[in-house]
Amino acid sequence: MRCGKDGLYCRYIKRLLDILCALAALIVFCWLYAIVAILVRVRLGSPVLFRQERPGRIDPRTGRERLFELYKFRTMTDARDADGELLPDGERLTKFGRFLRSTSLDELPEAWNILRGDMSVIGPRPLLVRYIERYSERQRHRHDVRPGLSGYAQVHGRNAVTWEEKFELDVWYTEHVSFALDVKLVFMTVAVALKREGVSSGSAATMEEFMGSEEVVK
Repeated sequence: MRCGKDGLYCRYIKRLLDILCALAALIVFCWLYAIVAILVRVRLGSPVLFRQERPGRIDPRTGRERLFELYKFRTMTDARDADGELLPDGERLTKFGRFLRSTSLDELPEAWNILRGDMSVIGPRPLLVRYIERYSERQRHRHDVRPGLSGYAQVHGRNAVTWEEKFELDVWYTEHVSFALDVKLVFMTVAVALKREGVSSGSAATMEEFMGSEEVVK
């Protein structure tokens, strides 16, 4: 089943499957949520959850992205320098935090975002709000669908590919969404998570700042 503009899968089935998967995760893995939450509180402190506004799917009525609050388990400390400024990500990301990220355990709370309708199980990852104005016209099409817990770019390099490659993979997904593709990506996500690859880029603890596509910068 392909989505298409008014496809049955995208309009109804995909959302129904998202709800069922999110509910199942929250119920079946409630014990895991509790364990991770306790470990985060002991090792990284409070608050246990990291919250940040992220852009969602473009609202066809306004032509603008719907903003929502993303929930994740925190992976960094609040360590600051002598001037009270937060230290770089690489210095605040502990060994335990790296483990949470490499196994994607930090993303478990996003099941709540999926249940609320902010996100989908599969879709382009929700990035920073400030990136919106830096996208080229084509890159912004990554917001034609709900952002996902995992996506096409996530299983094809994750943070180890360039921004341009990542966005091209995201847009390709929005143009080829189907039930079969989503099922395939779910299994590929599990395999990638077990390998724990591509969590950081080649030159940063996580991923470098996206400064904008050449098309926009020029």
